[in-house]
Amino acid sequence: TNVAETSLTVPGIRYVVDTGLARVKRYSFRGKVEQLRVEGVSQAAARQRAGRCGRVASGMCIRLYAEEDFNKRAEFTDPEVLRSSLASVILRMLSLGLGEPEDFPFIDPPSPKAIADGYALLGELGAVDEARQLTEVGRQLARLPLDPRIARMVLAAKEEGSLAEVLVIASALAVQDPRDRPMERAAAADAAHKKFADEKSDFLSYLRIWRFHGEQIEHKKSNKKLQQACREEFLSPTRLREWRDVHAQIKEFVSELGWKVGALNPEPHKIYGHIHRALLAGLLGNVGLRTEEGNYLGARAIKFWVHPGSGVGRKAGKWIMAGEITETTRLYARSVATIEPEWLEAIGAHLVKKSRGEPHWEKKPAHVAAFERATLYGLPVYANRRVHYGPYDPAECRRIFIRSALVEGEWESKAPFFLHNQSLRCDIERLEHKSRRPDVLVDDELIYAFYDSLVPADVCTGAGFEAWRRDAEAKNPKLLHLKREDLMRHEAAGITTEQFPHRLEMAGRSFALDYHHEPGSPRDGVTLTVPLVALNQVNPALCDWLVPGLRREKAMGLAQSLPQRTRHRLGPLPEFADVFLAEPPELNVTMAEAIVRWARRELGLDVPRDGFQAERLPAHLSMNFRVVDEHGRQLGMGRNLTQLRAELGEAAGAQFAAAVSKAVSKAVGKAGGSGAAAGPGGPTSAARPERSAGAGPAASSGAAGSRPAGRASGDGVTEWTFGELADVMEIRHGSQTLIGFPAIVDAGTAVRLEVFDAEDKARAMHRAGLRRLFMLQLKEQAKFIEKSLPGFNTLAMQFTAFGDANELRDQLLEASFDRACMQPPLPRTAEEFTRRRDEGRSRVNLIAQEMARLVGLILAEHHTLQKKLKDAQRAFPAAVKDIQEQLARILPKRFIADTPYERLQNLPRYLKAATLRLDKLRADAARDARGMSELQSLQTLYLRALANARKAGATDDKLEQFGWLIEELRVQLFAQELRTPVPVSVKRLQKMWEGMQR
Repeated sequence: TNVAETSLTVPGIRYVVDTGLARVKRYSFRGKVEQLRVEGVSQAAARQRAGRCGRVASGMCIRLYAEEDFNKRAEFTDPEVLRSSLASVILRMLSLGLGEPEDFPFIDPPSPKAIADGYALLGELGAVDEARQLTEVGRQLARLPLDPRIARMVLAAKEEGSLAEVLVIASALAVQDPRDRPMERAAAADAAHKKFADEKSDFLSYLRIWRFHGEQIEHKKSNKKLQQACREEFLSPTRLREWRDVHAQIKEFVSELGWKVGALNPEPHKIYGHIHRALLAGLLGNVGLRTEEGNYLGARAIKFWVHPGSGVGRKAGKWIMAGEITETTRLYARSVATIEPEWLEAIGAHLVKKSRGEPHWEKKPAHVAAFERATLYGLPVYANRRVHYGPYDPAECRRIFIRSALVEGEWESKAPFFLHNQSLRCDIERLEHKSRRPDVLVDDELIYAFYDSLVPADVCTGAGFEAWRRDAEAKNPKLLHLKREDLMRHEAAGITTEQFPHRLEMAGRSFALDYHHEPGSPRDGVTLTVPLVALNQVNPALCDWLVPGLRREKAMGLAQSLPQRTRHRLGPLPEFADVFLAEPPELNVTMAEAIVRWARRELGLDVPRDGFQAERLPAHLSMNFRVVDEHGRQLGMGRNLTQLRAELGEAAGAQFAAAVSKAVSKAVGKAGGSGAAAGPGGPTSAARPERSAGAGPAASSGAAGSRPAGRASGDGVTEWTFGELADVMEIRHGSQTLIGFPAIVDAGTAVRLEVFDAEDKARAMHRAGLRRLFMLQLKEQAKFIEKSLPGFNTLAMQFTAFGDANELRDQLLEASFDRACMQPPLPRTAEEFTRRRDEGRSRVNLIAQEMARLVGLILAEHHTLQKKLKDAQRAFPAAVKDIQEQLARILPKRFIADTPYERLQNLPRYLKAATLRLDKLRADAARDARGMSELQSLQTLYLRALANARKAGATDDKLEQFGWLIEELRVQLFAQELRTPVPVSVKRLQKMWEGMQR
């Protein structure tokens, strides 16, 4: 305590215990904070303490430190001018014209650092300018006999209209806190003070205490009762009285200045912003931003904590200000309040430092902008604020405006010159993309120079340019128009619409083509935009030919990818490509297949189909497919059409179904109302059939997820009511023409007519549906096969390796009706259907019995072979594996229904041949190995081609026939005694294979 340093004489003091310590208030010029540090007292202060016990009589002073320590201490306590902020002193000297503080004859001259700090605080308050001269605010502050910070609050309160409230708060800050907190009753004091606390602002607590004290004064019965009421709330009556005295003095002074104070607002929260903006004007250096650790980052990178005694506590906002920041055990902020960062920008405008990032063009506002960042004493007030860059660097803005808006076209303008110039530029850029030559359009610098020579130096925004343009074009309308020759380095020869069309006709509709030259980009080359509804109808063979302008490069690329010996026989690649493309292209097959056929026809050269390495070609030599929805939004993009169909084919089929279902139903309804069952073939503007054997280029092989377009026969029928059934149907959907493939679909107890977006899917569904319709028309015959087929139970027991009795029954039904009624061509009219039905009525049961006998033979041979395989497994694993793979190919689970009858008849012989082969193995295993070796090369070629065909979703009758001939070759090699219906040998099949590759 510093009580001993007072000038009062207290009688009766005989003993003094001197700790040698005192809490001294010092101002930190570095941290700009007040520090209450416990320090050793000076020798003069120690002597003064000792004098307390010797004023009226002799006494004793006990010092709790060594005499050596006493002798080392400073002789006198530091003058207050050396340990306080000099802002108030400097403000007074400037207002009185006493000159510079450095030149004033102080008894203890302050350090230059202290003087600089004082000026800095005055600068923060707006009292002095950069030249250290008083501002108008400074002159007004000098008239107020208050600490500069408090004076600034009062001055701002006048402008904010919160003078009454701020005078109360300012006078509270000028005196000692009226709240008492005795150590022995700390908890009770905290509870009493809590009723005055405000969760957003400690400053508002002063208003609550002021209002409480005022009410007590108004209703007091005596001074003693008043003091008692205050002490019950742990409020010091003395400090409250001092507070009111200071308030009265300040109020009187501002009233003399002509300021109107007014009454306190009974609801200060309604003017929270007005009050705290005024306070903030004097506390700009005491703001803080909350960190992740829970403390606050203050001005000049200091870190502080909200004092535990604050009523705000943990509810303090992200940004706060403090009445004071004092260092004790740690740096604490007292009297804190939540503030808005926007206030800092307005009130501390003279202190906020702003920096801007790289300027850039903004298309919509049509000006150059930059992202601005503002800091106050290092604290980020805001960041990434978009501001107009023109006021900061007009010349740079003009350069960016010309380059971005006028040269690059990043501007929304309907000016005739702009539309003309951009259209001209786009035309030339399209020529570049099509020709894959980036040297047609002139360099941007030449276009920039054109505009730079015309646009005035003070124009840097879209609005400013438009104002100038209207005046300039009134004199010369073509002033800003570029010419084609201005933009082209040279003519792009050969870049015609015929060579590079804008659209591709396919599947009865037109698809947009887009050209882009950017190697490495997913869009490089030609992009075909495919509406989702038409995805399953894209012809991959046609797309493989790209556009005429790229076919020569692709033909040379494919030839280049062939093995060297074959490539050389084609001759020089440019000449080969010219001769090959001189003939009309075979657009129904891929370009590689067309080259194979051409080479065989024109050169007598057998080009191996698997010799092409298309994956080595540059990406732009493969069509890029971009799938979009009805709104043009991209759903998928890539060069692998099969993969796109796998991902989006089902959705494409669903959209196709939704698009044409209504049209198909309408067409059928019209046909039904005409008295004749015309079906989809009936006359309608919504759906028009076309008689054809296939869909031509619109055909789709194995379109993933193909779905019906809609039901055209309600819940199903049990007889032919479809009229003449077309192969292909054109359906108008808005402005589009959709191609559909009608099919009769099996619905179990009935059939219905549906339309599919893929021909192969429709063909498969139609076959199954037609078979079901024959069964429904020939119920008695179907029932006989299901219930009364002789020997069925025995047959079912033998069939267990392939399925149960129900599966056997279903397969026999399918196979029997296929033979009896489903011979190609399949019926497409009611008359054809009726004739087939009547012909099959008398034959189907006999055929079923014949099929059952044949299946019995197959299953018996299979059973015998399985036992032989088991016995030979250990001794001859290679041969056993070969036979097992053979069985997997010729005897799949649905072999009865899926194997053509003429092939099914041969299965007992093939199985018998395999059994004989196993019998001969023990006698001559070497002979069997030679046979396997001769067979293997042909079988490998066949299996590879079969896998490729299945991957592409294609069917090849010649390839299928070759596979069955391999089975005949097995008979010839391993069981010649069984004979073959046609002559076969390894050489014959090799020759046949070579012919198939031509």
